[in-house]
Amino acid sequence: MDRNPSPPPDREDERGGDGDAIGETAYSKHWLFSTLTRLIQMVTDQDSEQGEGLTELSDELEEELCKVWDMAMDKDVAGFLQEFKAPDILLGVIAKSHNPRLTEICVGILGNMACFPSTCEFISQNDGLGAVLLLLLGDSDPPTLLETCRLLLTCVSQPDVSPLWLQRIQQQTDTRNNLCFIMRSSTNVDLLIKVGELIDKLFDEDEELMKSWMSGATSQSDQDTQQDVASALLEAAVQLRRESPKALEAYLHALQLLTTVDEGLQNLVSNEGCGVSLWMMVCEMVCEDLCQPDDPPLILQEQKALLAPALAILSALYANLQTNISSELVASLFRILYFDNENQQRLHQESGQDAVRDVQIQVLAEIAVELLSTLLTQLPTDVVSELLKLDYLTETIWVSAMKSVLPQHSTSVVCLVSTLTEMEPKLAAVIKKECSIPSETKEPTSETT
Repeated sequence: MDRNPSPPPDREDERGGDGDAIGETAYSKHWLFSTLTRLIQMVTDQDSEQGEGLTELSDELEEELCKVWDMAMDKDVAGFLQEFKAPDILLGVIAKSHNPRLTEICVGILGNMACFPSTCEFISQNDGLGAVLLLLLGDSDPPTLLETCRLLLTCVSQPDVSPLWLQRIQQQTDTRNNLCFIMRSSTNVDLLIKVGELIDKLFDEDEELMKSWMSGATSQSDQDTQQDVASALLEAAVQLRRESPKALEAYLHALQLLTTVDEGLQNLVSNEGCGVSLWMMVCEMVCEDLCQPDDPPLILQEQKALLAPALAILSALYANLQTNISSELVASLFRILYFDNENQQRLHQESGQDAVRDVQIQVLAEIAVELLSTLLTQLPTDVVSELLKLDYLTETIWVSAMKSVLPQHSTSVVCLVSTLTEMEPKLAAVIKKECSIPSETKEPTSETT
């Protein structure tokens, strides 16, 4: 789980003496009680004096509250805060706060408390707090938004309370619009990463929620088209590709999930959809950023979480978009399958018959095989010509890729061999020999599965 990163320095007044320590920690019950009491008093005083809520936060109290924020990552402290009804106190502060830093700290404390199932359940049962947290997604302060998304992600990730939060999110119609606005307008990388992780988790947990978010406007004030979620995800992904490529995993997976339901796929490939732009971005990423010619085969292990959803997206979009096939994409698929075969051989050499293949790598290879087999049956001769000019595509790589496609997709291989026989007879002969393809084999009329 994420947490506020910097631990507080030890100070004598924070340490509990005999009978004053919180659980097994060295933290003082009295100090924590006093800090929260001061917070309540400050909110009460400013509210009564100004009549407009809390706007000021002293440096001293900010420092003390940041220590509470860090301390809340301890299970015993989180439990003590629960007993002290801290969530209710923090809800009251958030409701009256006009100070972004104070709001951020309060949500951060709740986020650390929520890392533990018992306190997460206690926080989640507070309907008022749940409603306020979802409304905070419309806030304009990036640190507050970051902590709010972190807290929501933590809660949705807890199986016991996840259904409750999913129901709230489904009912709070502005949630979708607020998250889309963040993805389209924010330049804060950390915030974009956390929003992507939250949406990915929501889609993964609740297919009906995902469908409803793709089905059209969720409120009368929503002026965006029904492709809003997909285009917002794509816009954020394009920015993250430049700033933090590894952070793309959640976005690619969320976009892949959209392609698994009719509502999502149809929205993507419609005339108003962003399917073509998505295809172009993912193709560029696969061809330019991942699995390059000078990479070692082990790169698949590092990049599998990005490559698998990326290829799944391309596979889902291709049949519907009928986009042009690039030699770069085909070459990337060749390399992926070659690298996978190399890794399998190395694994068997090191572990023998007991070798267990990585499940994620196996899924990646299967997706690559399906996509390549589809492309091979429709490969233009000019693309084949471009592939033949690529020096890094050795005979070994060609043969290795074809062996991966066989025997499930023999039609695809025969189509390619037929083209190669006219353009590069020597390579065609090598593939026929190594893949045991009869020299006079006629192109099958149907796919062999």
